[in-house]
Amino acid sequence: MNAFTQFEGTTMPLMNDNIDTDQILPKNYLKRVEKTGFGEFLFDDWRYLAKRKPNPDFILNFPEYQQASILIAGDNFGSGSSREHAAWALLDYGFKVVIAGSFGDIFYMNATKNGLLPIVLPLKVRQQLAALPPTTEIYVDLPLQQVVINGESHSFVIDASWKYKLVNGLDEIGITLQEADKITAYEQTIPAYRLPK
Repeated sequence: MNAFTQFEGTTMPLMNDNIDTDQILPKNYLKRVEKTGFGEFLFDDWRYLAKRKPNPDFILNFPEYQQASILIAGDNFGSGSSREHAAWALLDYGFKVVIAGSFGDIFYMNATKNGLLPIVLPLKVRQQLAALPPTTEIYVDLPLQQVVINGESHSFVIDASWKYKLVNGLDEIGITLQEADKITAYEQTIPAYRLPK
């Protein structure tokens, strides 16, 4: 995955609490195995009316939010099922950061291991973010663990191991490949009769 250090982008507010993974990406779109192509189905039940006509009342369809890359949400974002596809859909659409009051545990893990940064900030700060004009850019600094809004910094907490993986662009495969020399050296000690034929 790509490394995440600093990022600057515009925000889109969706301040509902308890947005679950089925609302993020409905279950009928889980048949694909690749990580791409899910963005068009993000928030599908809210985003479209009958015959997939765009819902003019849903914020993702507002022209002024088409380039948003930082989602501002309520509490308990990503609760529900363990589908990793929810994180894939957010990334594929173009979101790089989700700022919420709290996250479902499994969604949080799925987000971080795919390069989507979940940030927990207090309601007052999120309300400030939600009120920003659509063209206002905010700055996210993961190494310093800060979100900067119009020059005002807000700190956030992230587990050191997830931070390390995000900053270095490492998923589980990348972590394993860091030990490639040791793995190769060990494999050379295995007797021939124990090797698969």
